[in-house]
Amino acid sequence: MKYFLIAGELSGDIHGAMLIKHLQDLDKEASFAFFGGDKMKAQYPEGLKKHINELSFMGFIEVVKHLKTILKNIAYCKQQIDLFKPDVMIFIDFPGFNLRLARYTFKRKIKNFYYISPQIWAWKKKRIKKIKRLIDNMYVILPFEKAFYQKENYEVHYFGNPILDWTMHNTTHLSSPPKIKNKIALVPGSRKQEIDHILPIMVSVAEQFPDYSFIITAVSHITLNEYKKHTVNQKNISIKYDDFDQILPTCVGALVTSGTATLQTALYGVPQVVCYKTSSISYHIAKALINVKYISLVNLILNREAVPELIQDKLNTIALKKAFTHMMSKENTARITRDYKELYKQLGDGKASEKICAHIYQSLCKT
Repeated sequence: MKYFLIAGELSGDIHGAMLIKHLQDLDKEASFAFFGGDKMKAQYPEGLKKHINELSFMGFIEVVKHLKTILKNIAYCKQQIDLFKPDVMIFIDFPGFNLRLARYTFKRKIKNFYYISPQIWAWKKKRIKKIKRLIDNMYVILPFEKAFYQKENYEVHYFGNPILDWTMHNTTHLSSPPKIKNKIALVPGSRKQEIDHILPIMVSVAEQFPDYSFIITAVSHITLNEYKKHTVNQKNISIKYDDFDQILPTCVGALVTSGTATLQTALYGVPQVVCYKTSSISYHIAKALINVKYISLVNLILNREAVPELIQDKLNTIALKKAFTHMMSKENTARITRDYKELYKQLGDGKASEKICAHIYQSLCKT
């Protein structure tokens, strides 16, 4: 069968790569085309049609500024879909882009499967009507999402969280002590806008703890100069590219930009402070529209503040220094380990992506 996947962000690239791997195991005749990143390309090199570094824009103002580029990408994607003629579309998160394409492929009678639900429980709940009409199978990855959709009379599938699959080999012993003393990860996000808003504040805190070694987890589509301009003459800060899954398990703590990385950090058993800051206009628009108590996946799943969140104006050098100091206390480390174990139990058995792929394949074989 022919599969067309669309992932627009770094986390989607991870999930897409696992899908391609497991679908190839199930379907020996499988061929793939996709919008994705380096991990998806590594699984199926000839399938990449557009890289994620040309797709992802964060915040309302940033989207408006790049609207022309976004519309060109949508038009190009429609062209590639028509050329490839897939049996199924697999949309991976990235709802603003993907739901536009779902309308297009629905009209062409292509099966529409959605992997990682848009967060309509937080905002844009009206999207449920579009999802019901356009999406044949929805695969959710957060345990509370299944109940949310049931209330909306829409059946979805939950097989666990696939990030657990990705980190499984490093999460067997969550109670084990971290491996390298005084090693701290700085995870400033995968978008340039995030790095510009958040990394300088992380660096300002690192300056005040010269006995710690801070490592920035860099991503390949952001140039070294973009990181270095925020870390000039900082002797206790280093930059490492595309090595998140090797760096995190060895750290005693992390400062993490809100996103999938907060959940990965928890699964590696690393205490963290969650950081988020965007443009003032984008933040105030989002605040008016979004209705959730927490922004990090760890706290959303546990439904309490297991890890501290510093958002917008609360993310400053003084507040982050205080949160960092508390994060490194023995009392906090013991508590966070207990919370992470509880989180771990809610996310399945580490085979979510395999089960999802089996369901996708079986569903297609029935049609």
